[in-house]
Amino acid sequence: MPVMAKRDYYEVLGVVRGASEADMKAAYRKLAMQHHPDRNPGDKDCEHRFKELNEAYDVLKDGDKRAAYDRFGHAAFEQGSGGGAHGFGADFGSAFSDIFEGIFGMGGARQRTTGRERGADLRFNMEITLEEAYAGKTAQMRLPTSVTCESCSGSGAKTGTKPKTCQHCNGHGRIRHTQGGFFTLERTCPICQGRGQVIEDPCPSCSGSGRVTRERTLSVNIPPGVEDGTRIRLASEGEAGVRGGPPGDLYIFLSLAAHTFFQRDGADLHCRVPVSMVTAALGGEFEVPSIDASKSRVKVPGGTQSGRRFRLSGKGMPVLRSKQTGDMYVQVVVETPQNLTKRQRELLAEFEKLSSKDTQPEASGFFAKVKDFFGNNAKSG
Repeated sequence: MPVMAKRDYYEVLGVVRGASEADMKAAYRKLAMQHHPDRNPGDKDCEHRFKELNEAYDVLKDGDKRAAYDRFGHAAFEQGSGGGAHGFGADFGSAFSDIFEGIFGMGGARQRTTGRERGADLRFNMEITLEEAYAGKTAQMRLPTSVTCESCSGSGAKTGTKPKTCQHCNGHGRIRHTQGGFFTLERTCPICQGRGQVIEDPCPSCSGSGRVTRERTLSVNIPPGVEDGTRIRLASEGEAGVRGGPPGDLYIFLSLAAHTFFQRDGADLHCRVPVSMVTAALGGEFEVPSIDASKSRVKVPGGTQSGRRFRLSGKGMPVLRSKQTGDMYVQVVVETPQNLTKRQRELLAEFEKLSSKDTQPEASGFFAKVKDFFGNNAKSG
């Protein structure tokens, strides 16, 4: 039985020999869509024409292959031909392909895909108060996200139909082609985009994606002791998968709102309390709020200087997933009197006259050093 001679690759694509890459690509796409087996089920002529188109385009889109074809014609790629390095044959190329698959894991073409893809992970930013971080809470949140289409159960196909195996890649999602008769390379199937399946009648509710957008209400448990930037993962609460694939995860990133009194440092809390000059000098006490909504009393001894800190043990934040608790530090700031009356000025002036280095040792010591400093400089000069 005579063997039919292969048609010229340029003739197959319907382009001239000097055609540009863009012209060849456009011609290939047009003819491939026209003769695709999925559009012409059972038509053997279209199936043959489609394979012929792919073979021609695989050669002509590659610069080296095209140059070899222009010089030697089909003989450049035939087994046992005189085409130099191109005459190794398909079996040798297949063997090399197996070696590369074993080393680099390029075995995608041997595995049939299901068309399912995992959904994307989602991020949700949530701001909470310091009191909520102290006590913990169950928060409700509403967010729009992609969920599995109810009409097609995520398949993407119209009710009563099913996705079909892509005939272009036989359901593999990858296309193999031999380059120069030596290496077997893979690329994503351009028809099914690597899914291995095509949908002829897409679901009208989701347009074939298998997903629709809905607003959901979720509850998230925020444990006591969370810090600014804490990430909480809700497994499988992310975006729905494509065509019935598994959903992604939802990640909640917490941020703490600024507090009126407290600044947080890990599990410890800090606050600044202004006290009068009289209280600092004579001593006294005051109450401060605690993060647990109670009150704590702080005793100030006489002669307290501005900036002194007082530690309240166990009045800080709980440590996340621990029984430990931080401390609370109260820093006093001595407030200088303002808007004095005439009588108040007189009393302060009288107090100043009665003061000595014993009542103000720090100031007296500083200025004594200053006096010595200038005195020594005057002598050396």
